Amino acid sequence: MTYTREKADEMRLRIDYNNMMKKYVGEYGISDAELSALSGKAAKAHKAMEEKRVNGKMDWRNLPYNQEEIVKEIKDYAEQMKDKVEAFVVLGIGGSALGPICVQQAINHPFYNELPREKRNGYPKLYVADNVDPERLSCLFEVINPEDCLFNCVSKSGSTSETMSQFMIIKEMLEEKLGKEKAAEHIVCTTDKEKGNLIKIAAEEGYKTFIIPSGVGGRFSELTPVGLLPAAMCGIDIELMLQGAAYMDELSKEEDFYKNPAYMFALLSYIAMEQGKNISVMMPYADSLKYVSDWFAQLWAESLGKKVDNSGNVVNSGQTPVKSLGVTDQHSQVQLYTEGPFDKMIILLGVDKFRRTMTIPKIYGDIPSLGFLGGVTQNKLIATEQMATEYALQKAGKANMTITLPEVNEFTVGELLYMLEVATGFAGELLNIDAFDQPGVEEGKNATYAMFGRPGYEEKKAELDSKPEKSEKYIIR
Repeated sequence: MTYTREKADEMRLRIDYNNMMKKYVGEYGISDAELSALSGKAAKAHKAMEEKRVNGKMDWRNLPYNQEEIVKEIKDYAEQMKDKVEAFVVLGIGGSALGPICVQQAINHPFYNELPREKRNGYPKLYVADNVDPERLSCLFEVINPEDCLFNCVSKSGSTSETMSQFMIIKEMLEEKLGKEKAAEHIVCTTDKEKGNLIKIAAEEGYKTFIIPSGVGGRFSELTPVGLLPAAMCGIDIELMLQGAAYMDELSKEEDFYKNPAYMFALLSYIAMEQGKNISVMMPYADSLKYVSDWFAQLWAESLGKKVDNSGNVVNSGQTPVKSLGVTDQHSQVQLYTEGPFDKMIILLGVDKFRRTMTIPKIYGDIPSLGFLGGVTQNKLIATEQMATEYALQKAGKANMTITLPEVNEFTVGELLYMLEVATGFAGELLNIDAFDQPGVEEGKNATYAMFGRPGYEEKKAELDSKPEKSEKYIIR
């Protein structure tokens, strides 16, 4: 499907940041003067974004435009394979797991895997194996038959311990049951074109391979084959997702941050951080958007949580992302958000039009505390509860903004994810940090390699061996 410009404009998301402003939330809000005072800093950040894009340091921004051939290959492959397997299993971690989960939950039936195949339009079930908990993986084998599955190993380097350990287990299992040649038909790899172990293994074993563009990091990879292949295998319109991202890219080129939703999101978050609001809560009021919060948590935390800035100064920057869900967490977290510390900004995600309507029956009219619900739709109930939460936060002086999608579909999800990616890059420029590396993650990886005795990590092993011994004084047994 392709949207006309008129249809695309109808699907344009909107950001309401009234309740981020002092006029509405008082002392702990943002003034118009504070926003306008950042015009010079924002202009500098905009220029840096444009330069990085031109110089190939922001290749993820070209993904909506340069994948026509790969999209066709993915769609053809999905069509060829969908009837041959019962389940498509993603082996990945971080962005290679969170992105596919997010999009699947947003677009497809919330109980997709429980539907009979005909109600899935003939597409296979989707599972994402994103951890190395031995119970999780072994239990997966109790609900799937590996010989009836297609396993998608996703690792750019081919040395991601978690993903490659899963791959090694499954490769051996398939080869024992099917033989080497037949097993190869059940594995597809998504990896770097030239570098790393996985591309070499795929070539040697004859695995089908899709390529992650070299300049695109994991948390920005949902609009590459990392996310597009799992989506296509479940019948999701990946071309429409990319069209939504392209539409948002047009809006995100605007230098005037009052007209640029991504820049405004970043600026408001930056000021909030400067004010000491070091927690960012994302609270979707739609189950379909639940895992947007999980995906965004990695994007925001891993990109902005940095010890030093671009000048080498120790800054310990970042804002802690928290996942929440309306209305579920009104009964769990909102008490803290309304009456707790002024250390948070809240991002509500709303939907104008749900894909289904559920009406509450007109019963218990003689019980005032229940009768008022009779004849009301749950659509209206969830929208009203969202507005009530927004009001409670505003009344308590707690900064919040609302992002609204006209409806949840491939186009609007592409829009939303792309907007948050641009906002993350722009926030990095405002903070003067590198939003595209992850030295803190690498430290943990390197320590793991060293403890297992991986060659080349002897120095790190010596460092670990010299760490202070734990004291029994501080252990309760």
